[in-house]
Amino acid sequence: MILTPYFYLQAIKLALSQIWANRRRSVLTSLGIIVGVASTTAVIAALTGLKANVLKEFESFGANRIFVFPDRPDNAPRNKYPREKIRIKPWEVKELQESCPSLRAITPVTEIGLTVASEERELDGISIVGIWPDWHEAENRRVIDGRVFNQIDERDQRQVCLLNQAAIDALRLPEEGVGSHILLGGRRFLVVGIVETVQARMFGMDGSTGEVFVPFSTALKLQPPEFFLRVVALARSAEVSEEARAEIQRTMRRIRGIQPGDPDTFQVEVIDRYIEQFKTMATGITAVAGGIVGISLLVGGIGIMNIMLVSVSERTREIGLRKAVGATPSAIMMQFLLEAVVLCLFGGLIGVLGGKVAAIGLTFIPGAPLKHADVPLWAVGVSFAFSAIVGVAFGFFPALKASRLDPIEALRHE
Repeated sequence: MILTPYFYLQAIKLALSQIWANRRRSVLTSLGIIVGVASTTAVIAALTGLKANVLKEFESFGANRIFVFPDRPDNAPRNKYPREKIRIKPWEVKELQESCPSLRAITPVTEIGLTVASEERELDGISIVGIWPDWHEAENRRVIDGRVFNQIDERDQRQVCLLNQAAIDALRLPEEGVGSHILLGGRRFLVVGIVETVQARMFGMDGSTGEVFVPFSTALKLQPPEFFLRVVALARSAEVSEEARAEIQRTMRRIRGIQPGDPDTFQVEVIDRYIEQFKTMATGITAVAGGIVGISLLVGGIGIMNIMLVSVSERTREIGLRKAVGATPSAIMMQFLLEAVVLCLFGGLIGVLGGKVAAIGLTFIPGAPLKHADVPLWAVGVSFAFSAIVGVAFGFFPALKASRLDPIEALRHE
C-alpha cells in the first residue's frame, strides 16, 4: 500500500473523528500537554515582558551614553597609584572634548556636599551637582522653565543654579521658582531654570529626588582641591559608541603618559555594552526556564502513550480487519502515529491559548514590571513543534505494537 497524500488526509480525518468520539477522554489525556505548553508559554511571556521592561529602562539612559571614572588598577599598591594620580582633572576633560571626534557632547560631573537653604527651609540631603552646558544633551534632561547654563556662566563662575521640581517642593519655593534665591553653603545663588524631573526606576531606584545644578567652574570654588570627578559623554550615534569609547581610552592613556602594557588608571563604560550583555543573559535564562518548565510536556507524553496503548487494545479487531483487506504494517503504524500527533497538537493549541490568556493576565498585576508580557511567535512555533515531537516519540511504541499484530489473532480478539 502506497502512503499517498490522500491517505494522510484520510488518516487525519479518522484521527479527528476518534478524538471527537472520545472527546472527554481525549481532553483528559491531553491535559498534561495542555498544562505543559500553557505553563511554558506563560513563563516565556513573563520573561519576555521583564526583559522588555529592563531594556526599556536601559535604553532610556541612552544606548550611546559613555561614562568615565577614575579607577585604581586591581591589586595595585596605593603608593604607586595615589588618589591624585588616578582622579580625573578638568583639563583632561577639555582634552577629551577636543580629541574625540566621535563624541557629540561631553561634561564633567562633580557633586558637592553643602547645606541648601531657602527662606522657608534648610536641607542637607539635596544633591548639588556641577556641570557643563553640554550636560543637558548628554543626559537628555530639558529645562522646562527659564534657561540653561551658558558659557558666560561657566567662564565667570556665576552663582546661578538650576533646580528640579522635587527640590522646589522640598525647599518650599514658589511654584514658579525661576528668579528665586537659595543659599548653598551660605552663598546666595539665583535660580535661572527648572530642570525636568526624570522618573528613572533603573533596578528599582527612583530618580525623582531633589537636585540642584550649578556651573562646573562655580562648583570647583565651592569644594576642596582634591574633589571627585566623573565624565558623562554622548557618542554621535549608538553605531559609533565603541569607536568613541576607544578614542576616549586612547586619549586618556596618551595624556596620562601610560606606557604600553601598563594598566589604565581610569574606567570607560558604554551603556550599549551592558544592553548587549543583558540581552544575551536574558536569552539564556529564558531558554533554561522554558526547558525546565517544558519537562512537564514529557509527563503529558506519558499520558499520550498510555491512552494510545488503550486505543490499540480497543481497536484490535479493526486493525485485524484492515490487515485482512490489504493494509500494510507501515500504513497501520502511520495511522496511529498521526492520531498521537493530532492529539498532541490539539493539546498544544489549547495550551498556547491558555498561555496567551495567562500573559494578558500578567500585564494587569499591579506593581509588577510585566506590562510588556506577551507570547512571542517563536514560542508558539516551538510549542507546536515540541508537541508534535512528543506525539511521535510517545506514539511510536503503541503504533509499532499495532503494526505488528497478527491479523488472524486480531480478528479473534473479543
